[in-house]
Amino acid sequence: MFFNTWQGLGRVIIVGVLAYTTLVIFLQFSGKRTLSKMNAFDLVVTVALGSTLATILLSKDVALAEGLLALFLLIALQFSVTWLSVRFPTIKELVKSEPTLLFHQGQMLQSTLRSQRVTNEEVRAAIRSQGISQMSEVEAVILETDGSLSILRATKQPVTTALDDVNNYPSPSG
Repeated sequence: MFFNTWQGLGRVIIVGVLAYTTLVIFLQFSGKRTLSKMNAFDLVVTVALGSTLATILLSKDVALAEGLLALFLLIALQFSVTWLSVRFPTIKELVKSEPTLLFHQGQMLQSTLRSQRVTNEEVRAAIRSQGISQMSEVEAVILETDGSLSILRATKQPVTTALDDVNNYPSPSG
């Protein structure tokens, strides 16, 4: 239960170092976007890469070459889909979602909240997490494509006082 063989431990170390090094090299060639969390599609690829790496490390049934091929395949597919989605709107529509407005100018958009399966309490919690105590301080709350909530603060009109008005300063001559 706690220990099988020294050979098993050696395999994990050797395969782990080789698989990790190869994954880092693959990621360098594929670019930053491969591990981004810009939307659900990207998140799925990131989780799949982690799961594949774990399988390579721990499963004696998966040869190193097969595991590395699986990592390469996932990265190549993710690269291809993102490359195509930048160039072809129909591909983009298949794999990406658009940000969704949940709260605007003091109003929770109830039908949108329901369709996105977000509660009023979750929106309020996100606002509080930004250190905002009054809903009046919020212009909008947006459900981003990666599932996070962005809070846009309400812009305040500048308050003009007599001290701000250049005409109210005495002239240097007196």
